[in-house]
Amino acid sequence: MKLIIGNKNYSSWSLRAWLAAKQSGVAFEEMTVPLLGEDWEALKSGTDEIAPSAGKLPVLWDGDAVVWDSLAIIEYLADKVGRERFWPKADDARAMARSMVAEMHSSYLPLRRSLPMNIRARVEGIDIGADVRADIVRILTLWAEARARFGKGGPYLFGSFCAADVIYAPVVSRFLTYGIGVPGFAQAYMQAVWEHEWMQAWIAAAEAEEWVIEQFEVGAPTRA
Repeated sequence: MKLIIGNKNYSSWSLRAWLAAKQSGVAFEEMTVPLLGEDWEALKSGTDEIAPSAGKLPVLWDGDAVVWDSLAIIEYLADKVGRERFWPKADDARAMARSMVAEMHSSYLPLRRSLPMNIRARVEGIDIGADVRADIVRILTLWAEARARFGKGGPYLFGSFCAADVIYAPVVSRFLTYGIGVPGFAQAYMQAVWEHEWMQAWIAAAEAEEWVIEQFEVGAPTRA
């Protein structure tokens, strides 16, 4: 397999796809494409590996199969290696995990826009609007319910690391970057995600990158 991703410091959807690929246990080649650089327009239309997705990243190639969109990549890999590797076995836990993943995939636009992922940054005293705060409260409520109902088998949302943790990992990064105050259970969960060996590998690579995308830095308008 070959996974094409954007800058590790900024690309939240790339992080999700990369974690999903690691979770699959299948060996994969990694190709990083610098988003929004001087050559971005030429790259996304002229690079054979990216062109099928119309410039959307991440992209997963598996032989002749091409998959883009992080959730689609998760589902493709779950089909490939066995869904139990990605989703809780119990019906009630799996139902909640799927709902949480779908909600993260389609919602929280205020949070995405106001708190862009920036692994290298640490920001103090950021002004959070009511819409962003509502997103944060909703996420923490879901985390609390998942941990209380299904998290007794380990430190992650549903005990063992699964697709829900893959999808919410960039949120953990955002909360840390912007110093979002969270209750103790959430602090413990975030620490478990942040200290996961795959996250540590991603963080180290992000910190080593030299690219800076000004519109993703604090105080500049950004995309979701």
